[in-house]
Amino acid sequence: MSGSLYSPSYTRFRALIVRARKDAGVTQSELSEQIGRPQSFVSKYECGERRLDVIEFIEVCDALKINPQTIINALRKGGAK
Repeated sequence: MSGSLYSPSYTRFRALIVRARKDAGVTQSELSEQIGRPQSFVSKYECGERRLDVIEFIEVCDALKINPQTIINALRKGGAK
């Protein structure tokens, strides 16, 4: 399993997490305020400049009021939510 920021699996993960934010009607700035991070943190993981660790992923999901399992299930199926 590749650890690359640009692996097909991580690219799908990024697309799913971005879609979840947009579906929630939340901007990057709003999300960053909710998780107590700068807006650049959200931008960097969304565009692939940095990876989210599992704790950060859960914090983002909590802020978006989505179950992390939703994203995981979509990722395992290879599709979108």
